[in-house]
Amino acid sequence: MNTAGSMWSPLGEPVYRALWIAAVVSNVGSFMQEVGSAWLMTSIAPKPLMVALLQTAAYLPFFLLAIPSGAFADVVDKRKLLIIGQLWMLVSSAALGILSIYGLVTPWVLLGLTFMLAVGGAITGPAWNAAIAELVPKDKLEPAIALGSVGYNTARGVGSALGGLAVAALGPGPVFILNAFSFVGVLIVFFNWKPTKRPYSRHRERMVGAVRAGFRFVRHSPALKAVLVRSGSYAACTSAMWGLLPLIAKQELHLDSLGYGTLLAIFGVGTLIGAAILPRLRNVISLDQVTGFGKILFAGAMLGLAYAQNLVTAALFMIGAGVSWIIVNSMFSMGAQKTAPAWVRARALAFHILVFLGTFAVTSAIWGQIATYTGLDMPLIAASGLLVVSVFLCHPFPLGIAELIDTTMSDHWSDPKLANEPHPNHGPVLVTVEYIIDPATLAEFTEAMSALSIQRRRDGAFQWHLFCDVSNPQRQLETFFVESWAEHMRQHERVTVSDRLVEDKANSFHVGADSILVRHFINSYLPADLLREITVQESEVV
Repeated sequence: MNTAGSMWSPLGEPVYRALWIAAVVSNVGSFMQEVGSAWLMTSIAPKPLMVALLQTAAYLPFFLLAIPSGAFADVVDKRKLLIIGQLWMLVSSAALGILSIYGLVTPWVLLGLTFMLAVGGAITGPAWNAAIAELVPKDKLEPAIALGSVGYNTARGVGSALGGLAVAALGPGPVFILNAFSFVGVLIVFFNWKPTKRPYSRHRERMVGAVRAGFRFVRHSPALKAVLVRSGSYAACTSAMWGLLPLIAKQELHLDSLGYGTLLAIFGVGTLIGAAILPRLRNVISLDQVTGFGKILFAGAMLGLAYAQNLVTAALFMIGAGVSWIIVNSMFSMGAQKTAPAWVRARALAFHILVFLGTFAVTSAIWGQIATYTGLDMPLIAASGLLVVSVFLCHPFPLGIAELIDTTMSDHWSDPKLANEPHPNHGPVLVTVEYIIDPATLAEFTEAMSALSIQRRRDGAFQWHLFCDVSNPQRQLETFFVESWAEHMRQHERVTVSDRLVEDKANSFHVGADSILVRHFINSYLPADLLREITVQESEVV
């Protein structure tokens, strides 16, 4: 568990410190832009659906691009991807600023450029989150994640307040230009960052295969699926508040842009309070209880906001929402980081981003449409009720299992003995593992093998079976198929310490005089496309 004092320890790492400071500055600009965009939309198209669509435009790119961006981050240079994304956001924000200054922004132009700005965030999001594990030692990862949330939400408070002042004094256009300049600091840090070179692999993944591997990992990772289910339910309900908050501020609370910015700044204060109490909560209650408490707190905040009549009462509920926001999202981010080993971390985080922000994008539009017919209070009341119900519905998906996983690479699989090295793309590959067990332990053995099958499938197998020799019930044969030789060799590089514990338990049932027998087989027929590739290569050599 972390203590309050240890939360700041990651700032002792120079690169992390520089990036954290630059990110805070950049996020201040982003939240200033958020205030400007929301207030501009309430001025040019003050309809619940159009205002809610701003949230959809801001988060839909994550739904569309998070998975390929995560795959790119795992197979290419993260640094280059981050630089490209930051430049994209700088240009998009500057374009919106220039058009706003000249009065050329329509509701659909605003939505379109908000979407384009978010494309840059979708490109960089998985790589940014995965890079944290490269910037700090393992024992500082959890405080680094929490500190990132503190910086983000501090920026939310400062940026929202400054955004309200700037919009009132200058108008939205100059605010958008200021946001464009805020990306410069992050770009400088990334241009000077020298990331650790990834371990050499003779069988690097290609893009399509990397995406498939990411989907396979999620499908066979119970811990990551628990994070996704819980974060998705939280996003679906909390999006009601975020999608409608600009209209609540303007129409229900009768605030101007400064008042709206103040409301968001107070939310930021709540996140700082949440960050302060989070270590204490983690010391006395479990991970699942922390998130359950946070959900109920946000539900109460939304319910109170539905009946708030002025800035003072609304501010009290926004503080509660801020406390909930940071403790729940910090737990989700920590869970997603801890469930994924380095080879697939960006893809795992991309799925988390996809589910959370994709759900946000879709449900924001739904809540906005509901508000068109029912008024602004009914979506908040309904969402708060659903959020409380989700606490109980998510019980079968415990987050606590994420804390039991050690994703350190084990590197205990030895390379197979080969007569000839197969072509990397030749496949499928059949691997057989023969065990001799005591028939009296069959039930315990098959239970251990079921756990092992999840690991095999998660790391590369597309088919897995366990067979019993009908002539000798002691002989058990595990078989699994992998799509190519290169994918199987990547399997060797993916095994973690936690995986080794699962294997050791299964292997402990072996009672044979000889060691467990492992054999590798490969398709006897060379696929036509691979045969043509080899023929072309041989002709080029000649």
